[in-house]
Amino acid sequence: MPPLADSGRRIAARVIDWLIVAVPLAIIGIPFKVYDRATDGSDWDDTVNSLNGGGQLVFQLITIVAYVAYDTVMTANKGQTLGKKWMKLRVAMLNDGSTPPMNASLIRAVVLWLPALICCACLWPLLLLILILVDKPYKQGLHDKAAKTVVVSVPQ
Repeated sequence: MPPLADSGRRIAARVIDWLIVAVPLAIIGIPFKVYDRATDGSDWDDTVNSLNGGGQLVFQLITIVAYVAYDTVMTANKGQTLGKKWMKLRVAMLNDGSTPPMNASLIRAVVLWLPALICCACLWPLLLLILILVDKPYKQGLHDKAAKTVVVSVPQ
């Protein structure tokens, strides 16, 4: 098994992956009127109750699918998202260091992204970060524990 990933590089990889998905979603959100609540002068309760005729709900579902699919497919393919590739990291199965299969990659992605995208945008990533920093001996977040994976450095 290669050495475990450095926490700083792991965080940088996650930020890169977030941006890779967030920038196209920001553009896609325009036709769904997801930015209207910031400019229409209505208060928060009106926005929550109307949801722009369902456009924001549809956009929320698109966002969930985009993040989960990106992470799942990339991890199952070569054990690396683009952020991990650029940071010279990869996801490995804890038991043998192999590339995670599709089911483990999906579990990992769902536990990683779903709580953050549905309800806990600030607290969930913070909780995962704390767990990665304090977990011994494998530096696993809850998403790693659920999928039985670790993040390791790629030999250079």
